[in-house]
Amino acid sequence: MIPHSTRTCSLVAVSVKTRRTQTFRAFYATIRGLRQPIVDNEDVPVSENVGQRIFSADFFLSILRANPSLRDTRSYIASFGPRPQPQTPSTSSTTLPSPSSIVQVPQRTIPSPEPPKPSPILASILNPVIRRTALVKIQGPFTDVQLDSITRGLVYLEKLGLVSVIVVENDELHRGEQDERSSIIEETMRVVTSLEKHGARARPVVGAIVRLGPKPGVDETVAVGGIFPPESHTTSSDLIPIRSALRAGEIPVISPFALDSFCRSIRIDANDVIAGLARGMVEAAAEDHSKRSKHGDTLEDVDLTPLRLMIINREGGVPSYARNGYPHLLINLESEYSHIHETFHPPWHHSHPTALSNLSLARTCLAYMPPTSSAVMVSHRSPSSLIANLITNKPAVSSSLPHALLQGNRKLTPSTPTLLRRGLPIQVIRNFADIDQKKMNRLLEDSFRRILDQNAFYGRLEKTLDYVILAGDYAGAAIVTKEECPGLDAPITYLDKFAVLPSHQGDGTVDFLWVALHDESYGLGLSFSANPNGGKGGKGEGRDLVWRSRADNPVNKWYFERSTGHLRVGSWVLFWCDAEKRLEIEKGRRGSSGLSHIEDWEDGRLSKWADVIFKIPATWKK
Repeated sequence: MIPHSTRTCSLVAVSVKTRRTQTFRAFYATIRGLRQPIVDNEDVPVSENVGQRIFSADFFLSILRANPSLRDTRSYIASFGPRPQPQTPSTSSTTLPSPSSIVQVPQRTIPSPEPPKPSPILASILNPVIRRTALVKIQGPFTDVQLDSITRGLVYLEKLGLVSVIVVENDELHRGEQDERSSIIEETMRVVTSLEKHGARARPVVGAIVRLGPKPGVDETVAVGGIFPPESHTTSSDLIPIRSALRAGEIPVISPFALDSFCRSIRIDANDVIAGLARGMVEAAAEDHSKRSKHGDTLEDVDLTPLRLMIINREGGVPSYARNGYPHLLINLESEYSHIHETFHPPWHHSHPTALSNLSLARTCLAYMPPTSSAVMVSHRSPSSLIANLITNKPAVSSSLPHALLQGNRKLTPSTPTLLRRGLPIQVIRNFADIDQKKMNRLLEDSFRRILDQNAFYGRLEKTLDYVILAGDYAGAAIVTKEECPGLDAPITYLDKFAVLPSHQGDGTVDFLWVALHDESYGLGLSFSANPNGGKGGKGEGRDLVWRSRADNPVNKWYFERSTGHLRVGSWVLFWCDAEKRLEIEKGRRGSSGLSHIEDWEDGRLSKWADVIFKIPATWKK
């Protein structure tokens, strides 16, 4: 590799000799550690304090817009807050005088008012103890204004404890062009200058930090989980520039160069650099942790394991056939990757030319990153969504919400980001004998925190089972039964149990499971219900889905948003989702007049549903 040394500085100086004086100042100021913000004379603000106040206000507003739940906040604090330290008992002993030898002297003390203590949650968010890393691809070209917006968002992330490791790309600069290397370095320096303009400390890394070809001593001809290893790899010494920058409190900004088999530094696709870094940084962090555990050292202030992958481009997220070309909100890579390729419309190859390659990059990186990690593909027009992704680790809008609710603040736009998760496989079981009762017991009891009456539950389920939708190895399940109802032509499609393990709550499994439930029940028959979940593939007639919940169930707010309607009866709430295909047909038949308040087929059904549903016996032990 090319070390971060004077030789590199000379190479950079020669290759970018036509750049502006400001860029030279930014480069040498970065190398020498002079961290004064660099501003053009004609762009000096009237008041630096005013600019700082605006910056701070925007920062706090971005946090408030994220609207994190209590679970989101706890998850954030678990990643960035102080780690619990073992209590060491005091070994020193002190001889205390006997009570009789102590002369009691009354003293008058004046109580002093204690200053108000800040909220521990707010303090943990604004003053992170553990610093984590994110791999960021800045996929340009961008104008100065666009780049300014992007780097401002990355500086916000650094304040929240997530330090970006940036790889720069320029889609309009084709490989092999004249002055290709100097142009890429100039793009790198633009990012450095923009970061330092917002008060961050940044370091350009223009030497190759990845190597092409398979990693020595590792068989990379076999795909693991259908994913082949990256085209590049790193060694421990290759990561020295990144480690050095992070330990110095700087954001490394990397040019997409690699060493070939002849040790020549050549430009490669930024995706290959990021994939090699994702694998290399995870392996290096594991080695660091092993060494610290062996020698009893304390944790470093920066964890090298990438917590997020962020792809910032001009296209936005991955377009979805189910949303008329608007981006996917949440992607389960384990079950949706191939389907997205199959349903990618030809015009999107022109409007979103790098969507599929970025999808593949996310799949490769997340295969090495921790299971709690996520990737986000976002347009430069919505950089504030990066903060929401960091704090909540959720999509901008839940993917399981009905399309009718995606209005106002939830309205989809071409700039809505796409969140990607490694995810879990989804399958549908229709035979009672195929249910692993031992695993199902654990799932239901851990999720509901109650003891299951197994004989009563499985005895009823064997007679009424319609299907079970499973996420992963019983990480989540939706159990649907057929309940006979006098006066109705067909049995009631009843959601008997909807459960997700506590360890998977908040990681997208709930949304993955509900979307699959939608596709198999009330969304069946619509074109966008043809998802590969092992079910009917969208073919058939949708059926109304009905379920009940205790009135004091804290999950009811989530149910209210996803149901068509609800009915309160004593200590219970009856929810239902109308078959969407029937609603579409009725609306088309009526035209502009729309639907009435109560249709003929709705008359009297609630009382019939309630008469059957509320008589279903409980399956929990007292």
